[in-house]
Amino acid sequence: MTTKQNNFCVILAGGKGRRLWPCSRERYPKQFIDFFGVGRTQLQQTFDRFTHILPKENIFINTSYEYLDLVREQLPEVAADHIMAEPIHRNTAPSVAWAVHRIMMFIPKANVIISPSDQYIINDEVFFHNIKEGLSFVENNDAILTMGIAPTRSEPGYGYIQKGGYTGSEDIYKVQAFIEKPERDFAQMFMDSKEWYWNTGLFLSNTDYLCRCFGALFPSIICKEEFGSRITTVEEEENFIRDNFPRYSNMSLEHCLLEKSENVYVMRCDFGWADLGTWHGIYESLSKREGDNVIVDSDVVLEDAKNNIIKLSKGKLAVINGLDGYIVAEKDNVLLICKKEDSSALIRKYINEVQIKKGEDFV
Repeated sequence: MTTKQNNFCVILAGGKGRRLWPCSRERYPKQFIDFFGVGRTQLQQTFDRFTHILPKENIFINTSYEYLDLVREQLPEVAADHIMAEPIHRNTAPSVAWAVHRIMMFIPKANVIISPSDQYIINDEVFFHNIKEGLSFVENNDAILTMGIAPTRSEPGYGYIQKGGYTGSEDIYKVQAFIEKPERDFAQMFMDSKEWYWNTGLFLSNTDYLCRCFGALFPSIICKEEFGSRITTVEEEENFIRDNFPRYSNMSLEHCLLEKSENVYVMRCDFGWADLGTWHGIYESLSKREGDNVIVDSDVVLEDAKNNIIKLSKGKLAVINGLDGYIVAEKDNVLLICKKEDSSALIRKYINEVQIKKGEDFV
């Protein structure tokens, strides 16, 4: 299944993955790990998925310079000029701003899919259909289109998008409001209202409109018309990025597009989705064993244990008795045993403490 040659994808693969510590480490974060033991890493699975929609040469990877070798090793089929390695960590909006300019160096007018590298998609065929319909919408409309999923639980770790007026096209609505990671009580209200969708982090648009959205926020490298005579090669562009990227605002794509752009829409999608960025999110998304435990590619003996998520290194055995509602995660020199509910804040705290007391080798 392929679509038109002017449709492109940017996979964002520069995150440090700290919320899945200690299995995801700063030197080897989650997108480069075969987390579930399926034979392909999260990045590779995301790339594989989009090759069913687009030609391989239309897929770009955005990452950090420190992960450039990992990307090259895991995706040797991606050309060097299709990998953008940032010289300094910034948030996702600057990453996409650069990627849009890079794509426009190949094709001035294109449609773009922006995708995280660590999502769990249940029904690929429905996903392909939704993406195809979304690309058609943004080709014919100056718009930002995000792919939304009806919430199945009151998850405080996700962003929520409120639908507004119906466009008359597919299942696409004007975005009324966006709330990032609400308190659990509010998340329950959003779920009960049937008006709010989970933000998947998948965005579609056309390059012309994205340029106008980014133009007021970042250096005008993304404005092809202005810099066309000065930046005409990938080498010139990378030199500009090396010198100017630290000046880019540290802004998320959600804050930049969902909160600041005017023509923002959401498509209600049914492909089944989970953000694989947190232990709690993984626990809620995967099928449970006896006692409602989730065992992630690990060797475990359980007794009187329930509601836990467990992830161990190969060759390790865990015997667990009496635990209820915990994360048990082990990698190399770190073992984490932590209450599962809303654990992200605790893990950030532990990482900071460990980094100060024990040094970089433990984070």
